[in-house]
Amino acid sequence: MDFLDLDCPTKILFGAHTFEQLGKTISNWGCHRAMIVSDPGIVALGYPEKAIDLLKTQGIDAILYTGVRENPSSDDVIHGVEAANQWQPDLLIGLGGGSSMDCAKGMNFVYTNGGAIQDYWGIGKAKKPMLPMVAIPTTAGTGSETQSFALISDAETHVKMACGDQKATCRLAILDPVLTVTQPNRLTALTGIDAIAHAVETMVTTKRNEKSLHFSQRAWQLLAKNFPLVLENPEDLESRGGMQMGACLAGIAIENSMLGATHALANPLTAHYGIVHGQAIATMLPHVIRFNAKKMESDYTLLAELAAENSPIITEASSGQLATFISGLIRKAGLAGDLRSQNVEQSLLPQLAEDANKQWTKQFNPLTVETEDLLSLYQQAF
Repeated sequence: MDFLDLDCPTKILFGAHTFEQLGKTISNWGCHRAMIVSDPGIVALGYPEKAIDLLKTQGIDAILYTGVRENPSSDDVIHGVEAANQWQPDLLIGLGGGSSMDCAKGMNFVYTNGGAIQDYWGIGKAKKPMLPMVAIPTTAGTGSETQSFALISDAETHVKMACGDQKATCRLAILDPVLTVTQPNRLTALTGIDAIAHAVETMVTTKRNEKSLHFSQRAWQLLAKNFPLVLENPEDLESRGGMQMGACLAGIAIENSMLGATHALANPLTAHYGIVHGQAIATMLPHVIRFNAKKMESDYTLLAELAAENSPIITEASSGQLATFISGLIRKAGLAGDLRSQNVEQSLLPQLAEDANKQWTKQFNPLTVETEDLLSLYQQAF
């Protein structure tokens, strides 16, 4: 088997049917008891059961935890840790979308280091070793498989906590595009736009560096090319693979850069109105690009140039063309481009702006954003 050399701590196994190599790939890790973290939708597709069989061929016993919900909460982590305490695993496997992988990481923090997931909000707060982890994404979106952060919502406050530690980095990620073909079209759209936002935002943050820029641009090229192709032909494995690799590379970019105002604006929409993360991102991203263009025109122009290589829609390279191109993708994906149509109340925009101003990622936006700036962006999107 051939691993991709992507200059990141996670080993990447990529290609159609690489899922079949799960047991063989980890057979020399010395693990005997695995816990697979997934959600009921993925269970219905049979992937976790297949994983259990693959592990069994290598003498590894496994059980399944399915208490993962979209935007996993501290309650999901608590229940997962309770199950882990009974099973006593020496290996965790996140199988599914970003929620499954994030929940598995969150469980890893608490199971190995004790306390509550809130204790790990921030960076580097795990003092003890953590279990080895495998990530098997069934979507092309979050890039969680190559990140050391678990994004977990506090069940009481609904605040999304970023819990990061290098010990939480997955030891192996298996990227098998075959697993993504079963996604509903809407999920393909939502996760794809999230991955696109990751590539665009990491390109311009204040934390960006030579390494992150390299991965941001590679991710963007793959995503901008393959997203419309996947929307047109969901069965196209080559395009599915391009999306999966693009999301993975964008995840590495996040790990080396960070995100910005788009994600800061999206999180309160999810917390207050239950708007799915990818939809919230889709609504706000074009507006943030136009806002940041005052400082980042050349960087956005480069992304427009890269997208123009595969898209006749872009007639000239500029930040405006980039925003227009992404708005076109959002329409093509059938996602909403405004807040009004999503039943957001105009009277609550100031409260949303205050909450967005408290989000961790806003500090990395290339242009400083305060509450009044965030309110203006919500108003533009209304």
